Amino acid sequence: MTDPRPGGKPTSRAGARSAGTPPREVRIIGGRWKRTRLTVADRPGLRPTPDRVRETLFNWLGQDLTEWRCVDVFAGTGALGFECASRGAAQVRMFEQDAALVAQLEAIRAKLDAQAVRVTRGDGVAGLRALPPGSVDLILLDPPFASALFGPALAAVHPALGAGGYVYLEAPEAWDDESLSPYGLVVHRQMKAGAVHAHLLTRAA
Repeated sequence: MTDPRPGGKPTSRAGARSAGTPPREVRIIGGRWKRTRLTVADRPGLRPTPDRVRETLFNWLGQDLTEWRCVDVFAGTGALGFECASRGAAQVRMFEQDAALVAQLEAIRAKLDAQAVRVTRGDGVAGLRALPPGSVDLILLDPPFASALFGPALAAVHPALGAGGYVYLEAPEAWDDESLSPYGLVVHRQMKAGAVHAHLLTRAA
């Protein structure tokens, strides 16, 4: 399916740092590993979800994700997925295609002894499609903004999403109920922070 909306973030998700600049970091903002800092790999365009956006997302969801089953479809830095694990999620599947990022995710998983986390190198949309029906409570979608992956990712949500489950969508512009209707989803909560539009979606009635 073709993405019905324009927009963009390069696959290599903010710009490369200059030589000699200290590595960028993100921090886990809640739960078991609160304040733990994670190094962001020096990959051109890599764009972690901002702290403010993550804080708002987990205020929407509630701080305790005990026993939740989560999937981070475009894991990147892993900031979203590790935040879920920190807050008690029972399962966190992370998909990432970049080999260097996969290695970093595995290193973070080992450092934290994050036993709920499973990192898979590969196509996250294909991985989402392959999950058992109704097996996921939270699906995290943060595709490269410049890609045509929004439509395919949203189309893959419905079979895997359990009853009462949520989809987090991060995009360069706002999606509304009309644009989400082909995917059987509606907006539950929404915010804008800088260039980022954050959405919490649920199944349409």
